[in-house]
Amino acid sequence: MKKLVVDASVAVKWFIPELHAGDSLRFLEKEFSLLAPDLILSEFGNILWKKLQRGEIKAIEAREIIADFKEVPLFIYPSAPLMEDAWSIAEKYLRSFYDSLYLALARIQGCPLVTADRKLYDALKTGPLRKNILWVENVPDRQ
Repeated sequence: MKKLVVDASVAVKWFIPELHAGDSLRFLEKEFSLLAPDLILSEFGNILWKKLQRGEIKAIEAREIIADFKEVPLFIYPSAPLMEDAWSIAEKYLRSFYDSLYLALARIQGCPLVTADRKLYDALKTGPLRKNILWVENVPDRQ
């Protein structure tokens, strides 16, 4: 089974039909073991909150999505042990601390972070962290 860290930009697309939703859904296949820092819970909820405020979803839909999200087989890791590595990544590569928590988990687990955040991906796709970042449209080799 191939391990992958997923960020909130991918996870929200499992429930909301938007660009790259189909690509994101492929990562829910049984051959992938999905991981994320506990930060994903806050980010996921905040994305739904923003969509609610913009009128893109209704409150009842947000509640249903949250309930469904809690059923996804996602291994949640505490952020506290990732903080030092995340800070080093943020400082060295000028990425947000939030993004760096996902990247720290990917590095520690020896697997890529799958993202639909174009700005993050473009910033790292050719540098030293390129093996730790995967664009949502690219399915990694199965192991």
